[in-house]
Amino acid sequence: MLPAIQTNLSSFAPISLAEMDNVKLMDRTDTKYTFPYGRLTEILSLIQDKYSILVVEGVRINRYETLYFDTVDLLLYHLHHSGKLNRYKVRHRTYVESKIGFLEVKFKNNKGRTFKTRIKQNAVCYEFNEEQQQNFIHNKTPYQSSDLKPVIWVNYNRITLVNKTSAERLTIDLNLEFKRDGSSIIHHDLVIAEVKQDGKAYSPFIETMKKLHLREGSISKYCLGIALTYPNVKKNSFKPKIHSIKNLLNNDSTASS
Repeated sequence: MLPAIQTNLSSFAPISLAEMDNVKLMDRTDTKYTFPYGRLTEILSLIQDKYSILVVEGVRINRYETLYFDTVDLLLYHLHHSGKLNRYKVRHRTYVESKIGFLEVKFKNNKGRTFKTRIKQNAVCYEFNEEQQQNFIHNKTPYQSSDLKPVIWVNYNRITLVNKTSAERLTIDLNLEFKRDGSSIIHHDLVIAEVKQDGKAYSPFIETMKKLHLREGSISKYCLGIALTYPNVKKNSFKPKIHSIKNLLNNDSTASS
């Protein structure tokens, strides 16, 4: 499916990792959208003059592989499921093309802002054995590193766009894959887009989505993966969102046939 959008992506002006330094947005607001892959070409064509595209090692669609950590009883997942704010995610992320990895903590506060902190860790850490890792977890979360275990891989291909005139990043995630215990679920037809800004401001992408009547709203990729791959986990709060995603994809498939 990815080659089908390469022509669209070649129309975007390139930007390098070094040039993105002023839009790291480690303290930000997030606005999320979920829509069918079949709408992506149209959306890209409408915003190509407003954004530049991140190019890494000559590649415009980059591979991300992320291992998430949680407690044995999935406390971090359940806090999200119950709607608690001031919540955390702990993960190791590998940027495949650049061969760089980070141990990361994401914190969402009760004002809806997301804070991301990280330390460089190229090798995937399945256990937090190093003092630097243990101190990082202890200092950035209320948890002990010994309480956190690997629970799921969440992998995808990402297009990263940067607003040409303001501090805004737009990530578009494709081919979402959830891997656990040797098995995987892949969603080729689902796109998850996220607008990252310092604060709520005008966004050409958000304006385009409004014009196309595509509404804001998404489920966390981590929570979606847990809900789909852990059969006995509590998921009542997420069922409407999962059902909405399935309907969205089914309706798009019906309209395209």
